[in-house]
Amino acid sequence: MKESHGKEILVPYAKTILTLVLPLMTFVLTGCFSSNPADIQAFLKPYEVDVTAKSYILGPPDEIEVLSSNVPEIHQQRQRIRPDGKISFQNFGEIEAAGKTPEQLAQDLKQMVALRYTLAEEKPIDVRISVFKSKVFYVLGQVYFPGPRDYTGYDTVLRALADAQPNPMAWVERIQVVRPSSDKNVKPKVFEANLKRMMKHGDTSKDVLLQEGDIVYVPPTILGAIALKIEEFVRPIARSFATVNVVSGAPGRR
Repeated sequence: MKESHGKEILVPYAKTILTLVLPLMTFVLTGCFSSNPADIQAFLKPYEVDVTAKSYILGPPDEIEVLSSNVPEIHQQRQRIRPDGKISFQNFGEIEAAGKTPEQLAQDLKQMVALRYTLAEEKPIDVRISVFKSKVFYVLGQVYFPGPRDYTGYDTVLRALADAQPNPMAWVERIQVVRPSSDKNVKPKVFEANLKRMMKHGDTSKDVLLQEGDIVYVPPTILGAIALKIEEFVRPIARSFATVNVVSGAPGRR
């Protein structure tokens, strides 16, 4: 009797879901993308720029290593940039690191130690980035490992997707690459990338370099989106039935 009563409720509910969700999702997913092929021009290609850490702007909590064989107090010192943007060295004190490139910080360190040491070399101090942590981009949607990724300056769409690993519901032919804009007068840039074409045909024409704050969104396929939407409808109903069954089966109830 209980089973029959449950079916009486679920069958019309399931029909309602199919009647409303299927045409809606088909319509939405075939026309919801706001990508513009020309927007790819806002992104740099790996072969078009010399991508090095020299242009990286340091910030908390990046970690750096200082190399200077003639200055033992700072040589091979590894420092994490503090929340106030500074690093410090025994006998030399604090120095501002945030907002500078590694080369700029090296020049400032050179001036700092010049009070104690005579440095004849052109570049007596080298600053290297040990851990990139202050800047991120995002991979979201149908991937096994969504979320922020540490930005290094070397990150491409293909590398980001390989790291995040699209799942079986991913629409890999319509991946959205987004460059957001905080300026209301500047529209965000969005274009589509086809991961399947990259993998099968080696077409890397859309394998652009990502910048801090960029978003790589992997949408669900039409069937995948329908499944997710149905799950949203069904989950609370399933919970309700589970609760009812537990209560009905409790000792002393008939």
